[in-house]
Amino acid sequence: MNALNSKVAVIGGASSGIGRAAALLFARQGATLVLGARRERLLAELVEDIRREGGRALAVAGDVRDEAFAERLATAVDEFGGLDIAFNNAGTLGPLGPSLALSASEWRDVLETNLSSAYYSAKYQIPAMQARGAGSVIFTSTFVGHTAAFPGTAAYAASKSGLIGLTQALAVEFGGHGIRVNALLPGGTDTAMGRQMSNTPEALAQVAQLHALKRLAMPEEIAQAALYLASDASSFVTGTAMLVDGGVSIQRG
Repeated sequence: MNALNSKVAVIGGASSGIGRAAALLFARQGATLVLGARRERLLAELVEDIRREGGRALAVAGDVRDEAFAERLATAVDEFGGLDIAFNNAGTLGPLGPSLALSASEWRDVLETNLSSAYYSAKYQIPAMQARGAGSVIFTSTFVGHTAAFPGTAAYAASKSGLIGLTQALAVEFGGHGIRVNALLPGGTDTAMGRQMSNTPEALAQVAQLHALKRLAMPEEIAQAALYLASDASSFVTGTAMLVDGGVSIQRG
């Protein structure tokens, strides 16, 4: 039996990387999907791939920094009768370089993309889940700024760490409504965004060595962890900062 049969899921940041891998996996596990991202063409291609495999999905393109987009994405689930799962995965590294050289607009852009967008999403997703009597909300955070840090990542680390606080507050507030809220903390993952930080074979190899497993994750591996949090297999898991980091948090030297 598929883990997400009869479930309706929203996935943000679905056009590439972890979000795309999760969309394909969730669809194969029986979920009906509403997919959001900025890049309309890539979203349309993903929906077509899912439908070709016999799944159900629709795309809603927009900017996660816009609260109206969050509302539109959550409302789109009405076509499928409600909302059970939300995987809020959209994010940005922001400018890489000396942390104190960030402009105010660059700082705001990273926080709006990584943290404010998650709040906007939850603001509309949780009431939809309350109407169903249960639900699972997942935010993509990171180990950066939680168990380890790197120079030049102040806005990224601050915004992603903020997601953990948001996770805990919402988990406490809505646990009595049957709604679970968790943060997923990937390690280094071989995605286009990850390659912005490590853009040469030498840099990728160096990052891989930081992990106890001595390699990067594939997006599909992080998607499997998201599937666990989305499914009933994690029915007693809420308020967690779940490391899926290949041991980067314990590796020293």
